[in-house]
Amino acid sequence: MNTSNSIALFERANKSIPGGVNSPVRAFKSVGGTPLFITHAKGAYLYDADGNQYIDYINSWGPMILGHAYEPVVKAIQEKAALSTSFGAPTELEIEMAELIKSMAPNVDLIRMVNSGTEACMSAIRLARGYTGRNKFIKFEGCYHGHADSFLVKAGSGVATFNIQTVPGVTSGVSHDTLTCAFNDIQAVETLVQQNPGEIAAIIIEPVAGNMGCIPPQPGFLQALRSLCDKEGIVLIFDEVMTGFRLASGGAQQYLGVDADLVTYGKIIGAGMPVGAFGGKKEIMEHIAPLGNVYQAGTLSGNPLAMIAGYTLLQELKQSPAIYESIEKKSAYLHQGLEKVLKASGIPYIINRVGSMISVHFSEKPVNNFADAAAANNTLFNKYFHYMLSQGIYLPPSAFETWFISNAVSDADLDKTIAATESFLKQAV
Repeated sequence: MNTSNSIALFERANKSIPGGVNSPVRAFKSVGGTPLFITHAKGAYLYDADGNQYIDYINSWGPMILGHAYEPVVKAIQEKAALSTSFGAPTELEIEMAELIKSMAPNVDLIRMVNSGTEACMSAIRLARGYTGRNKFIKFEGCYHGHADSFLVKAGSGVATFNIQTVPGVTSGVSHDTLTCAFNDIQAVETLVQQNPGEIAAIIIEPVAGNMGCIPPQPGFLQALRSLCDKEGIVLIFDEVMTGFRLASGGAQQYLGVDADLVTYGKIIGAGMPVGAFGGKKEIMEHIAPLGNVYQAGTLSGNPLAMIAGYTLLQELKQSPAIYESIEKKSAYLHQGLEKVLKASGIPYIINRVGSMISVHFSEKPVNNFADAAAANNTLFNKYFHYMLSQGIYLPPSAFETWFISNAVSDADLDKTIAATESFLKQAV
């Protein structure tokens, strides 16, 4: 496969952009090699600067749930752009977007639009601190909530990919207020709460982890967190930047049957445009300025292009519940096919899947937390990644990232992915 144009573009990029990329995982450092430079995409496929076509299992890290360049979204953006790209003033569309999200997501009384998932999570933590009058919060090792200072303590995703355990620029004071424990370990959470009585403002969690591969919550884990937060007056925050409107029209809260106090969103609510949001119970959200004294602001919050893109996509998801049935069926088909060929190979493996989020771990034991994911044979995953790329299949370039399935993928695409995996495993044995 010829990638000479991508190689030349990466060399050029390194002269002007740190590491040649604007987000670290894109650099392919974990898997090795040179990143691909994409020129366009349509449906289930990406096309690079050399004209190669790839089945896409990243889907812009989640938002392209109906495929790339989805025509109603593209048309809506084009029409809205003709009216100006930004106003810095309120629009009716922001109200309609908030009303739509409230109609779909449980426990969202008020919602504030921001510009990224990082900003949403950062704001939710600030709000929880302002609401409770406490400073500390609990996060889980391997869960990634964006690159705000406090979230980079034992984070997953890119931080895990680059094996950065201590991040320069994050002060000891920030680290002191960030308490961490293993995902799926309720006893560890209870111990932290006991050791810090009356000091913990919030527990923030990806209800389905997607930044150490896909890792589901163990049965009863989220329910136990809910009970603990109720007992201790702690704000439970679900980071649904990945799971929101992907696992179900009501996100992970609906899919898993557990209520959060605050929820953060991103990805799908912008249909690929830069956007985020945080929302939740009225009694908490009323502490945000201008109603309350917890300050949060953004010049481009509620940007009309981001709003119309997300609104158009969410309307489609709300009005067509069969989409979720279709994407579940396709994801299950891929899961079953991969399971069959991996089992036949004799190579140790674990497949984790929740809805249309899935990952393959070359591991001899279940992968229930970050330590388990890190202990897997990730060198073999790197070889798998490059083999699949050579076959025209674009997986996330890190063992610590979930795959995202879009409804645009065809049965033939899934069969090709399964067959390519089988071919790789035969040569890997």
